[in-house]
Amino acid sequence: MTIVSSRRTAIRTFGLGFAVGAIGLVLERIASAEAALLPGLTPRDAGKLHALMQRLARAPRRRDFKSAPMILTNPEQWDHEALSEILAYTPAPKQAWDSTDIAGPWLNLIRNALNAQIWSFKHPDFLAVSVTHGTANLALYDQAMWDKYQLTKLAGDKFKTNTLIEHRKAESADPAHFEDPAGPFSPADNSIPALMRRGVVFMSCHNAIWEQAAALMKAGVNPDKLSHEALTAELTNHLVAGVVLIPGASATMPELQQAGFHYAK
Repeated sequence: MTIVSSRRTAIRTFGLGFAVGAIGLVLERIASAEAALLPGLTPRDAGKLHALMQRLARAPRRRDFKSAPMILTNPEQWDHEALSEILAYTPAPKQAWDSTDIAGPWLNLIRNALNAQIWSFKHPDFLAVSVTHGTANLALYDQAMWDKYQLTKLAGDKFKTNTLIEHRKAESADPAHFEDPAGPFSPADNSIPALMRRGVVFMSCHNAIWEQAAALMKAGVNPDKLSHEALTAELTNHLVAGVVLIPGASATMPELQQAGFHYAK
């Protein structure tokens, strides 16, 4: 199975991605994992996944909120177009990860699932979604929010900065050698940008954002003296590129399961 690889043709995701012109094409299935490479880190024959990634790249992400309520009641308050695309994705299998602990093995587990689905079970269009809440949701904020709101206090001493959105040395390894223990499909490249390049969708829970805003206010970490609604809005506006905002993780999970996603923790 051939892998599509590039670091320069980004589709609104950490400056990384795959060539737009090739994404929507259903390419000829190739059996060898060491065949020629094209721009992306997805299987060359993952035509349906490529098409989904292109649609998600075009789906709007509103990030200009001035205020956000505790409970979202209007689809315009979350990324409903992107969520609708994900719910409508038909290739099987597909998996929804209940990601809650920033210090846990969540990224490693998702990477392992991708590897086995693609190379062991030959499912190039496999889609993995991280339904992210709890402290794991802190990993979806940009470094500006980590600096301004001292998010390490919520994340724990292991995370002085948001290292999960940093690029790794393994990105420069040749993806043709997919068995490389230091390559882009190895634990050496357990990062959010690397998984996004492989088609993983990271969802951010609005309820988690609201609760993290409350925790910051309680701790006195609110330099602009914002209201709860305004602080929630600011955090939302600083979700990293490509993230899909959802009204709530626990409420969105059954929607995904009803659409055929398999629950994973």
